[in-house]
Parts: sequence; structure tokens; C-alpha cells
Amino acid sequence: MGRTNWSPRKLAQMISTTAEPDPRRWRALAVCLGGAFITMLDVSVVNVALPSIQTALHAAPAQLQLIIAGYTLALALFVVPSGRLGDVRGRRVMFVIGIIGFGATSILAGAAQSDTWLAVVRVLQGAFAGIVNPQNSGLIQQMFRGKERGRAFGYMGATIGVATALGPVIGGAIVTLAGPENGWRWVFFVKVPIVLIVVPLALRLLPPPPPKGETTTRLDVPGVALVGLMAACFMTPFITSGASGGPAIGPWRWWLIGVAVLVAGAFVLWERRYQARFGAAVLDPALVSNVGYRFGVAVAMAYFAGFSSLFLVVTMALQSGFNYSPLVAGLVGAAFAVGATVAAPVAGRMVGRFGRIWVVGGLTLMLAGLVGIDAVLRWTPASVMAPVMAAAMLMTGLGSGSVISPNQTLTLASVPPRIGGVAGAVLQVGQQTGASMGTAVVLSGFFVSEITLGVRGAAAHVLLASMAMVAVALALAVSDLLRRRNRTDLLS
Repeated sequence: MGRTNWSPRKLAQMISTTAEPDPRRWRALAVCLGGAFITMLDVSVVNVALPSIQTALHAAPAQLQLIIAGYTLALALFVVPSGRLGDVRGRRVMFVIGIIGFGATSILAGAAQSDTWLAVVRVLQGAFAGIVNPQNSGLIQQMFRGKERGRAFGYMGATIGVATALGPVIGGAIVTLAGPENGWRWVFFVKVPIVLIVVPLALRLLPPPPPKGETTTRLDVPGVALVGLMAACFMTPFITSGASGGPAIGPWRWWLIGVAVLVAGAFVLWERRYQARFGAAVLDPALVSNVGYRFGVAVAMAYFAGFSSLFLVVTMALQSGFNYSPLVAGLVGAAFAVGATVAAPVAGRMVGRFGRIWVVGGLTLMLAGLVGIDAVLRWTPASVMAPVMAAAMLMTGLGSGSVISPNQTLTLASVPPRIGGVAGAVLQVGQQTGASMGTAVVLSGFFVSEITLGVRGAAAHVLLASMAMVAVALALAVSDLLRRRNRTDLLS
């Protein structure tokens, strides 16, 4: 096959003119999956290395909290402006910029000589991750249609689930093999070879920017700035709550939620004016008026609030309450990854046939899994805790894999590809916001309950809050199912 057939321009033409399966699109998807894997891995892989980082860099609790929460906050702040930039300037360009920056900051993080150095670099690393991730959903919107799009989102959902769940396992294995003194550095360095592979493949396989005239070239800079400020004000109180062991920044932080509401009002007024004048608002009217999209974002936010703290609660219970090693606790969590890996691709194929009812089934299975984990924590003998907990985590993984990617497919199904990047970015902001809120609430409750109930009782107690949040997601999904019941297109 000649070189011309492999050119990015040829790939873009093929994507826009045919719906037939073509291996080049799936190779391009593999590049996106590589970027998603390493950026989402960093959400959880560093947790296990925190004790080593604290010892090696004499890190203060506040810096340790910033090392974890700073990454998540920066990621959430950058996804919307980066998604909009990808829609306007080209997703391949933004993807490559983000991956290169992520690799560079990984090197700087591994070479850190102080806790402040590492905390600052982690914020930068999260910013570059926030540049990468909205391009993935935008590229899937651009490259795939119909059932193939569902399959692509299924693979993406499996990748994200595996990366998040395997983070503690990978981090624990690296620290164990390399030693506690320098093992934490390799937690960052290990991603650099993946970056070196992904960048040239991205330049070769990802589609180029759309031709001039197919999308607006105007960028609403004040609009994206207001979105970033709104997200920062809303999320900061939750990620600095002291729930993860670091100190809170003070009771005044809750006033930031009120500031976020005021910024949201200013954003709405600005967007209306900007759209009327230029027709290029950050949140396109086609996105704001899409009922299915709004339901999908709400389901994602409630679901991530319910399940995101699960790994931390189970890991802390196994280590502090039952004296399991970090590696064993991580392997128990890996059962969740196995379930998600099995379920997500299947769910991606089935969502086109069953629609929202598949998500309802996945949420029901997830809720049943949480009930099972709660029961395991309350009544299972300590001698068989690990294998029994692994079985319960496998069940929740099957449920999660049946929720995340199908919900993403349904949420973005009727979104025009020209705004696919910003649509995916807003969805990710909802997910990250839900995760931050849920983690803060659950872990704060855990530390408070631990005093009177002990580790085991506290873990079981706070899982009731997780169940409530997943139940809210289930109620929203059922409402959306009833709304769609008279439609012939289950993806509408």
C-alpha cells in the first residue's frame, strides 16, 4: 500500500465520506486510547506512592493534598477551553500539544527535589491532561457514526476504568520493585516511553483540522475564562476539604460556591450576548437545548459522585482495618478493572440496540454491587475478606463498565461533530465535579465515623452515601428512559 493511502488527509476524507469499517480509524482510536490511559492513570497511580514522597521530600500534608487534588482540579479547569480550542483549531494539534506537555511534566515530576516543586508540576501535569482528554471524545465524534461510535466509546470507557482501577496496583508494584526511596520517581517516569510512542502515531494517524468554512474560527476567550473560573470556585471547597488527610483551607472556602453561582450568571449573560453577535458561544445553543445531553451530564455527575470514592474507602479499610499490604489492596481493586474491561466493550456494542435501558441495568447492577460491598465490610470474617471483597468489586466493575461508556454514547449521540470537543469537555467537567463532591463527602464522613465505629464500621457506613448518589443517577436514567420510550431512535 502506498504512502498516500496512509496520509492524515486521506484518513479525514475517508471519515467524512463513508461509514464502512476501516482499520485506519481504529488505529487512530488506539492512539486516543493511549493518551486517555496515561492521563487517567495519573488520577490514582500516585496515591500509593504518597508515603514514599512524604519521606523522600519531607512533604507537608498541605503539599501532599495539592499533589493529588491539584492534578484533578487543573484537569477539570482545562477541559472546556481545550475542547473548544480543539473544535476551532484542530483536535490533532491540541492532542499532540497536550501529550508532549504531559510527558515533559512527567519527567519534571520524577526529578522533583522538593514538595513544592512536585506540587506545582502536578498542577501543570493536570492542565496538559485536561488538554488531551476532550480531544478524545471530539475525535470519536468526528471519526465514527452509529453503532461504531458506541463501540469506540465502549473501548474508551474500558480504558478509563482500567487506568483508574489499575493505578494503585501499578503504583504499588513500581514502588515495591524500585524501592521506597526512588520508586515514587518511576511512577512518573514510566509514562514517558508511552508518550514517545503516541506522539508520532498521533501526527500520522489522527485527522487534520476541518477545511476552512466548516467551522467558525472565532474563539470566545472571555467565555472559556468564565467557565474555568466557575469550575475552580465550585470544585475548590471539595478538593481542599481535608478529607484526604490534608488540612482544609478554612470555613470561608464554602463561600466560593456562592461565587461560582454569580460567575455562572455572568457567564449566561455573556454567552447570550456573544452568540447573538458572533454565533460562536462556548456553549452552542444546539448543546444547551439538547435535552438528552442535559440528562446524560446529570446522570454522569451523580454516578461519579457515587462511585469515585469506592477505591479509596475499600483500600483504606483493607489496609487500616485488616492489615493487608498496599499491593494486596490494589489487587482487590483490580477486580473492578477486570469487570469494567469485560463489560465496557460489550456495552458499547449493545447500547445502539437497547439505548438508555442498558444504562439503567448497569446502574442497578452497580447499586447491587455497593450493597454487596457494604455487607462484606459488615459481616465477612477477616480471614477471607480479600477474596470475598474482590468478588464484590468484580460485580461493581461489571456495573460500572455498563454505565460510563453507554452513557457517554447516549449523551453525545445527537451532538453535532463540530462541537463534539466542547460537548465532551462539559461532560468531563460534570464527571470531575461529581467525583470531587462525592469523594469529599464520603471521605469526610469516613474520618468522622472512624472515631466511634472503627475503620470497618466507618467504611460500611459511608458507603450508604455512595449508594444514595448512585440511586440518584438511576432515577435520572429511568426518567430519561421514559422520555425516550416513544422514540424510534434509541440514541436520540
